[in-house]
Amino acid sequence: MNEKKPLLEISDLSVSFLMYDGSLERSSLQVISNLSLTVHPGEILAVAGSSGSGKSLLASAILGILPGNASVEGAMRYGGEPLTPERQKVLRGGEIALVPQSVAYLDPLMKVGRQADGHKKPRPTAERRALFRRFGLPEETEGLYPFQLSGGMARRVLVSTALLSNARLVIADEPTPGMSLDQAKEALRMFRDLADEGRSVILITHDIDLAFDFADRVAVFYAGTTVETAPAADFRRGPEALRHPYSRALWSALPQNGFTPIDGFQPYAGSLPAGCLFAPRCPLRTAACEAGTPPMRDIRGGEVRCIHAT
Repeated sequence: MNEKKPLLEISDLSVSFLMYDGSLERSSLQVISNLSLTVHPGEILAVAGSSGSGKSLLASAILGILPGNASVEGAMRYGGEPLTPERQKVLRGGEIALVPQSVAYLDPLMKVGRQADGHKKPRPTAERRALFRRFGLPEETEGLYPFQLSGGMARRVLVSTALLSNARLVIADEPTPGMSLDQAKEALRMFRDLADEGRSVILITHDIDLAFDFADRVAVFYAGTTVETAPAADFRRGPEALRHPYSRALWSALPQNGFTPIDGFQPYAGSLPAGCLFAPRCPLRTAACEAGTPPMRDIRGGEVRCIHAT
């Protein structure tokens, strides 16, 4: 385990949205519950899980950019101090940088070279040009507007903006779609370089087989919460090294591991089962699994939310 003090600590985070139905009846829809994780200086924490498991919402909660109808509970600390809305406003775009999932975040009225250079603490133009070359972007790219880029080029520009920042924490939300395999590996290699410099990276990704080779730890999300956090090396070793049944199922579902599905589907927010959220699909399920939400426990150098884990 990393002995350094965490840069980011999240404890029992819950996110709910105020909703109105057709008759204007008000209700609260909880989409993240009891989510906990830590990120240390000098590490890449990969966040894995199926669509709808809360990965991107976590990024928005850390940055303080959730919609106005969102309600956040739990504790978030950055650098040992509470991460309040006021601190989030000061830190985002500076100490905390985001590689957003959508290329629509690029300003359509600004040339991409200027956008990549940043606005709070811009890096030298030569550094940006060298980074563009590493990504295989033509020299004229810096003088283009976003609408003149292909989807893959726009994605590489977005990644460049975070890599060129002076951020202590980089949150990369699905940074590699639209890239070739070589370009994706180069992007992850550069995130690895940032971490080796002492910075922290949260890598939200569906390309988990690539992430295993670059991340230090992997946090597995299911139905809006963390079910396991483990060293990336455990995922490379195989399912016998993992602690949670869903983590093992996720490993077995990878094409190179047999592409084996499991029955059922991830429950929707508002229709969550009692007790363990994975219990309806779990081969280890017992009556005790429905008694209450299991806490995260330290087991074999990782953390797991399962009463049967050993």
